[in-house]
Amino acid sequence: MTGPQTLLSATGLHKSYGGKPALKDVGITLQAGEMVALLGPNGAGKSTLLQLLTGLFSPDKGEVKVLGHDMRREPARALAGLGVVFQQMALDLDLTVRANLLFHTDLHGIPRRLARQRIEHHLQTLGLSVQAGAVVQTLWGGNRRKVELVRALLHEPRVLLMDEATVGLDPASRQQLLTTMQTLCLNRGMAVLWATHLIEEARGADRLLLLHQGQMRFDGPIDTFMAGATEPDFHAEVLRQLAPGQALA
Repeated sequence: MTGPQTLLSATGLHKSYGGKPALKDVGITLQAGEMVALLGPNGAGKSTLLQLLTGLFSPDKGEVKVLGHDMRREPARALAGLGVVFQQMALDLDLTVRANLLFHTDLHGIPRRLARQRIEHHLQTLGLSVQAGAVVQTLWGGNRRKVELVRALLHEPRVLLMDEATVGLDPASRQQLLTTMQTLCLNRGMAVLWATHLIEEARGADRLLLLHQGQMRFDGPIDTFMAGATEPDFHAEVLRQLAPGQALA
């Protein structure tokens, strides 16, 4: 019996800016049907890692593969397997929701008839059908995030990367996005990497990665991390940074 399929792998990633290292020998894997939380304080290197995984920048050393395709040598094939929701919004505020989404499907060469079917399906799934004709700048923050998620799913990627995707959202909208991610993993066999500095967002993940000062310091179940059995002093300090003044038990 074969194990879960590896959809994304990164090995030996190094990246420096102006001689200052941002990532030092970082490696990760994402398996089909798995939701992984990438946790770390602000400045830990999460956004740099996401930039390398999405091909926006190239690592100084190391490699990234998506569905077996090397990001350097086969960028088009690698990127075809990725969906991304960045921390900074990337929608055209002056276009309608539907126009934004059709622009994205046109870029991917998806025929208009199929594109419209997928758009309507995902808008309905996320409760946005009524807003399809609305101009994006009239939407509140939670619905804008949902539109960005719909856009990321339209070309049917196997891997979804979420970079601090809940910034500015209220707790109910944050939980709805998390639940949607878990459903995609379960029903579609997607792999989701959820980058966050909020420890409560990591609790529902299948696995936790802790990035700290550019190094991967933990990879495993969140309960094990919270117990802090391996490096109690280090864990206590990180937890204070991630949830100052909060009860963590």
